[in-house]
Amino acid sequence: MPDRAPQPVDRLLPTDEARDLLTLVRDIAQREVAPRAAEEEEAGRFPRELFTLLSESGLLGLPYDSEYGGGDQPYEVYLQVLEELARARLTVALGVSVHTLATYPLAAFGTKEQHAEHLPAMLGGGLLGGYCLSEPSSGSDAASLRTRAVRDGDDWVIHGTKAWITHGGVADFYTVMARTGGEGARGISAFLVPGDAAGISAAAPEKKMGMKGSPTAQVHFDGVRVSDARRIGEEGQGFAIALSALDGGRLGIAACAIGVAQAALDEAVGYATERRQFGRPIADFQGLRFMLADMATQIEAGRALYLAAARLRDAGRPFGRQAAMAKLHCTDTAMRVTTDAVQILGGYGYTADFPAERYMREAKVLQIVEGTNQIQRMVIARHLAGPETR
Repeated sequence: MPDRAPQPVDRLLPTDEARDLLTLVRDIAQREVAPRAAEEEEAGRFPRELFTLLSESGLLGLPYDSEYGGGDQPYEVYLQVLEELARARLTVALGVSVHTLATYPLAAFGTKEQHAEHLPAMLGGGLLGGYCLSEPSSGSDAASLRTRAVRDGDDWVIHGTKAWITHGGVADFYTVMARTGGEGARGISAFLVPGDAAGISAAAPEKKMGMKGSPTAQVHFDGVRVSDARRIGEEGQGFAIALSALDGGRLGIAACAIGVAQAALDEAVGYATERRQFGRPIADFQGLRFMLADMATQIEAGRALYLAAARLRDAGRPFGRQAAMAKLHCTDTAMRVTTDAVQILGGYGYTADFPAERYMREAKVLQIVEGTNQIQRMVIARHLAGPETR
């Protein structure tokens, strides 16, 4: 089958600047990201130079203050950038989302002095971040984390292991949640830790089903010393900071999911209109036409849901419930749509000669990261019916 350039998504953007930005992102995605995706994912190669290009293009700090090198873009626009990048390669889009997540605690809860010292390099200086919350024994139950930071004069000394860290071993900085007090959520604080600090090491990357180009690894903190000036927020505020960050991060995952689903739909439509059986394109058969229609409808519904949540965030209104809904719906949609794309391609869909099988493998992880979809249902239910009785 010949290569097919994806058709632009019909988007309602708030400004001419946003329209120009999406045009730039589509150009970078089609020219620099997509052509290398299949080969590099198969080889498990992390495309660090693409993140350097994105930083130089102003795309690693879009939702943050231009005073420190950010793009001053609303989340409504930033998420659509993620979607376009994910449509080309999920490793890149998810990397941008994780970097934005790792930057958020300092940007939202840091002091002016911390902003001036750290944000310019984080937003536009080519740095890449990692977000360290999960641990081998605390995934969904994040408040039970065991990594500990002990005060030593003007410093903190961190011991522990974080797990499932995107960019583990390659990040330039880590935002680390560590226990500074007693048990439970109120004993956790947040720290900005340089990636090259003495005592940090990373395990070998996990051998994953998909996203092989994105390193996911345990990160070990063995007596890592950081100054109190790198503590973010108040002592004991770390878990609240982490949850606040994850609300925005879940919208990033939702947008990535719709990007992957859109790529799968593009592939399915292109194949179905070109592949001929019984003397005509298989897209003429009602069974396939209905599948394509359902896939497109699910994608549009997911896009509308994540954008509605983003607009609430941009307006300064609560959006946690809608973020959980968007993450849940969009990632489930990506799983359904990519599976259907493999089915439409038939035997070819099951081969690595076509990208449909890669999209299906990549979609699965989006139902797991930044809160499993079962956790999202718990969050939504708590908003509706209150916390569970014990």
